[in-house]
Amino acid sequence: MKFRDWHSRPDTPTKGHLDNDQFLKIADQFISLANDRNRKIVATDLHFAMLYAAARYNAHVGKNVMAVDDHEAYINHMVAQYKDMLREHMADPTV
Repeated sequence: MKFRDWHSRPDTPTKGHLDNDQFLKIADQFISLANDRNRKIVATDLHFAMLYAAARYNAHVGKNVMAVDDHEAYINHMVAQYKDMLREHMADPTV
């Protein structure tokens, strides 16, 4: 099974799929929620809760939506996607 890369999105809105602007808007909503929670929870605890939630949701998608047979291949793909995203943000001087 071929897995999509995180940056593979349509250029224009398509029903049920995120284009780049929608993708960033939804990501910003999660970041806003984290920033709100960060008022009472230290960031070094909060970031693990967010990572756990993302892992849990991605496991659900892999198992129940995509019906992935090769769990390790899916895990390796998702780890590679996360590394790519994290590297991009670590290199961003505005973060």
